[in-house]
Amino acid sequence: MKKKLFGIIVLATLVSSFMLGGCNQQLDQSGDANGEGIQKKKDELVMAFGSEPEAGFDPTTGWGRYGSPLFQSTLLKRDNKLNIVNDIATSYKVNEDGKVWTVILRKDVKFSDGQPLTADDVVFTFETATKNGSVVDLNGMDKVEAIDDYTVKFTLKEPQSTFVNSLVGTGIVPKHAYGADYAENPIGSGPYQLVQWDKGQQLIIKANPEYYDKKSYFKKITFLFLNEDASFAAAQAGKVDLAYIPAAFSNQEVPGMRLESVKTVDNRGIVFPFIKSGDFTEDGLPIGNDVTADPAIRHAINIGVDRKALVDGVLEGRGTPAYTSVDGLPWWNPDTVIKDADLDGARKLLKEAGWKDTDGDGILEKDSLKAEFTLYYLASDAIRQSLAISVADMIEPLGIHIKLEGGSWDIIEKKMYSNAVLLGWGSHDPHEMYNIYSSKFAGVDYYNTGFYQNKTVDDYFEKALRATSETEAIEFWKKAQWDGTTGLSANGDAPWAWLVNIDHLYLVKDGLDIGEQRIHVHGHGWPATDNIVEWKWTK
Repeated sequence: MKKKLFGIIVLATLVSSFMLGGCNQQLDQSGDANGEGIQKKKDELVMAFGSEPEAGFDPTTGWGRYGSPLFQSTLLKRDNKLNIVNDIATSYKVNEDGKVWTVILRKDVKFSDGQPLTADDVVFTFETATKNGSVVDLNGMDKVEAIDDYTVKFTLKEPQSTFVNSLVGTGIVPKHAYGADYAENPIGSGPYQLVQWDKGQQLIIKANPEYYDKKSYFKKITFLFLNEDASFAAAQAGKVDLAYIPAAFSNQEVPGMRLESVKTVDNRGIVFPFIKSGDFTEDGLPIGNDVTADPAIRHAINIGVDRKALVDGVLEGRGTPAYTSVDGLPWWNPDTVIKDADLDGARKLLKEAGWKDTDGDGILEKDSLKAEFTLYYLASDAIRQSLAISVADMIEPLGIHIKLEGGSWDIIEKKMYSNAVLLGWGSHDPHEMYNIYSSKFAGVDYYNTGFYQNKTVDDYFEKALRATSETEAIEFWKKAQWDGTTGLSANGDAPWAWLVNIDHLYLVKDGLDIGEQRIHVHGHGWPATDNIVEWKWTK
């Protein structure tokens, strides 16, 4: 009750300030002789999202990786079918050995301050991103050069097909106007310009008159940063045109608004320690777990879990069962789908592997080893907590005891190499799959925390990376998941038990067309804005 009351108080304060500042004037109080059209929508939009980019709007430090960069444009982009198409670039080519990428630029692109965008700005952007060493992973790039004003050459250390995603995801910044305060005052060649950013409250943007491509329908857009309760209250009060909401509110109707449910690869799953205990990281953290190192345990959990029940019970039906980290994407292998909720099959598998309850306490043993382990989850995340509790309850009849521990990321980081952890991923870049499963990333941050290793899978990864096109690479990404004999999915080694993909839910005002929403990525940022230049009022 206190949380909801706080949200309403925050909402009232924000709405009052916005109305005084003229930020909520998307409705024109004008009518006609018949008394119709009393409220005429104009070319403005107000949206409620739960978070803002704390690091600001600098693409060289990661802004724009989870939704449209808004203020900047990119060399390439993905369309709503996830095909790669041109943006600033008119074309690109990769040489025969896959190491040299040559990109030709449009000659009509200007930054919002009127200055032309040239190859020097592209070089500056990628060199700056490399120096910043943030989430923009350019470790595979050797150098970037301007061949002339509109030709850029990237030289890689070794072939890497996924480098194309760096061209898709990195907004270009202006060399002449980049400084220490750029993240708070971005200048770019994208469809919008920043007008005002009140941290923790709102962001106001306007259409960029210099934009070279399809112009935005909206001249002005306001993002409100409200918690879940306040966002829903704002929708109920008619103060926003779109609001991001959690599944808990999805069954409550709001007059004048409809629910838009968007499919995602915003997944949740359990990563298991894949190897036995006994080793330690360089920092002295324990690695491995004797119970989850047994493939029978991992497979039994994968086939014993009822994923549909998790979607219905935890997500209010607003999601889909997950079988990999890339379900539904072009590089997903549909052969990874397994039959689950099969407790009898799981029991048989465990019995054949030598697991049995010899002392009658309800927990299986194998030699002197009990079938029990700890599952960590982020304590502040209600969905992760509910998933963890539900999975433990589902698996208990098998004789596997899952002990649950909620904690902060600081605690989880110390435990995640020797205990199971409930994590989430989801990206339009297949390189993320490589990071999660490659033996080269074992023990690197939150990537391959289970120290999974399979030489055949690693070989497929290498072939995928060495391919000279995404189309060629896709077949190897699929085989890494399952080639009919082995793979990283539950049909193969089962180093993860993927559980659900969480639908992203939006209350949208009647008459607002938000276009064809591509399958959304992990819930950082604002993935709904990927196609925001297509949005418009239809009535």
